[in-house]
Amino acid sequence: MFPAAFAPGSIGTLDLPHRILMGSMHLNFEADPRALGAFYAERAAGGAALIVTGGTAVSREGSGGRTYLVSGGGAFLDAAGAALEAVHDAGGRLALQLFHAGRYAFEDTFGLQPLAPSPVWSAFSRSMPAAMNQEQIARTLEDFAGAARLARELGFDAVEIMGSEGYLVNQFASAATNLRDDEWGGDAVRRRAFPLAVLAAVRDAAGPGLPVIFRLSGDDLMPGSSSPEEYRGLAAALAAAGADALNVGIGWHESRVPTVQALVPHGQWLPVAALIRAALAAQACPVPVIGSNRINSLAQADAALAAGQVDFVSLARPFLADPRIVAKSAAGRPELVNTCIACNEACIDRSLGTEPVSCLVNPRAGREAAYPVEVQAAGKGPVPGAGPAPLPGTGPGPGGVRLPAHAAVAVAGAGPAGLQAAATLASHGVPVVLFEAGPGIGGQFLLAGKVPGKADFLENVRYFSHELPRLGVRIRTGVRVRAADLAGFSHVVVATGVLPRTVPLPGQGQLPVLDYRDAFADPAALRTVPRIAVVGAGGIAVDLAHLLLQPEPGRPETEKQSAERFARELAGAAGADRGGAQITLLRRGGRIGAGIGPSTRWAALQVLRSAGVRMLTGVTCRRLTNRGLLVTRQDGSGLLIPADAVVVAAGQVENTELAHGLEAAGIPFTVIGGAATAAGLNAVRAFADGLECGTAVAAALGADPSRLLRERKKAPLP
Repeated sequence: MFPAAFAPGSIGTLDLPHRILMGSMHLNFEADPRALGAFYAERAAGGAALIVTGGTAVSREGSGGRTYLVSGGGAFLDAAGAALEAVHDAGGRLALQLFHAGRYAFEDTFGLQPLAPSPVWSAFSRSMPAAMNQEQIARTLEDFAGAARLARELGFDAVEIMGSEGYLVNQFASAATNLRDDEWGGDAVRRRAFPLAVLAAVRDAAGPGLPVIFRLSGDDLMPGSSSPEEYRGLAAALAAAGADALNVGIGWHESRVPTVQALVPHGQWLPVAALIRAALAAQACPVPVIGSNRINSLAQADAALAAGQVDFVSLARPFLADPRIVAKSAAGRPELVNTCIACNEACIDRSLGTEPVSCLVNPRAGREAAYPVEVQAAGKGPVPGAGPAPLPGTGPGPGGVRLPAHAAVAVAGAGPAGLQAAATLASHGVPVVLFEAGPGIGGQFLLAGKVPGKADFLENVRYFSHELPRLGVRIRTGVRVRAADLAGFSHVVVATGVLPRTVPLPGQGQLPVLDYRDAFADPAALRTVPRIAVVGAGGIAVDLAHLLLQPEPGRPETEKQSAERFARELAGAAGADRGGAQITLLRRGGRIGAGIGPSTRWAALQVLRSAGVRMLTGVTCRRLTNRGLLVTRQDGSGLLIPADAVVVAAGQVENTELAHGLEAAGIPFTVIGGAATAAGLNAVRAFADGLECGTAVAAALGADPSRLLRERKKAPLP
């Protein structure tokens, strides 16, 4: 189905069965060997040609934070042993990423001042680094060499030098952070010296049999930094100096151009990698080039490979969303792939702190040991795993009582929590009937899928629309069930979600007033309204404002339109234009866009600001007038917000009607997701609730663990 993606290839001495790699991700659970091994085992069994670990610091000074491993330490050796055994046992290959944070290191990790080529303030780590002296540079080169030597001794299949995304090696290559005037900096040629010295040290320590991949920046997207043309020169120098492959990264943490968020079009940065590949060809250095960032399907990867833009494609977050993305695609079943939606909420946002990384649409990610599937190896039994969590319950549910095996369970509500609960129950062999009051499954993902850049949310709906029938779940849409309809089920999972919070607005009739569901249902109708006041300014309100800025709100974007929107809104072109109309977001307290993940919020607000959206906090709505909405500021003064329509997006409340009915009828039930509590609700919690509840209910009903879906030890590949 994807011939370019499934063509064999080589990186140095390493022959690979196809062109899809799993890119490096810092996971925040590297120090847990059992969890790390289980995580990598599923991705290796799922068909990744080569897995690159999260960054391992080559020294304490180079650590990226408290959860990073340092090469040579006991925690690193334990983790490396577990990861290598798991990946190799599954028939996969594992590369160790060699990492030094430089000025992106945090001083409080080890009490050490960060080191960098020059003392340039880091807005990311909020520290002033010390300029490295000759002795520190020499010691750092030996640190890289020592880490590579240890990787070879431990049995890693390759190493990757992290020289992108604004970390130390990239800092030496950048004119923005390398202000030296010695042999390590001063012009474009001397700024190559440290990256080339790191490569030489690693190449020598690794020996001829261990491939060395160099991840370099293709474009820093930073004012005053080195140009893409300069990085193409560096790429040619690295290829000539012995790099076995070049993995092209984009952007820095400090860049104001988003690179991996949902707002970024698919494959946006592949042309940067393609130019590097062309430059290598022109220099007669045909070293494989690896493309990455915002590629989330084998179809996209195959197109890039077939067009000759890159030689390999590195997917990172897509392997969080679905460990078997390669195997399912190879089998001709891409409709069964659970697609990464680039939300960053449970992955990148967590990786910047200390919470273990997971995946919004796949809550098992990072918890494979606690929620195992059977991975059957030749001559071995099932991989052992921890038992299910205790049953969460708000009604007279099973608790510790063992109910008849395989009794049918009803799931009411087909939003994220209900979909995950139904899939989890069915994967344990429990008969499930899923009821949804609306015309289709997906819940509020159907609204999110209309927002510019969020069309991939609908891919998750597509996934469940195929996966649930495959698991035997009976789906009944357009059915608003009541407690009396569910008396024959052994248990009911209540995932009825939330309802829009109402806000009393005296003066009804003066202006049209809609709740956010009505606005999302027909955004085109609001396109012609000159002035719109939105009461509330959380994630839903921000998404709605972005939707209303589009020329044809509600119509799915083509890839071309997505690229045009990105250039218009975020890549330096003229700002978005809503024909002179005005949108005002109003919030009583808190920040605009509170609840949106930190790696996405700044970009979303940047879009609104560039389009002239007015954003006010500290205001209380008082009443409607025929000229707009009257509000009161914190100082008690009044303010009229000119408006021709008002949309209320001021939060949500639990939809508890069914739960109350079940309790009155004495029917066993468990409430999850927004129906349990709307406070702090997000899709990460909803999917996690579905996994935890489904596992616990299945166990309480006596589901036979042997009925767990079996995973092949190594996915068959063409």
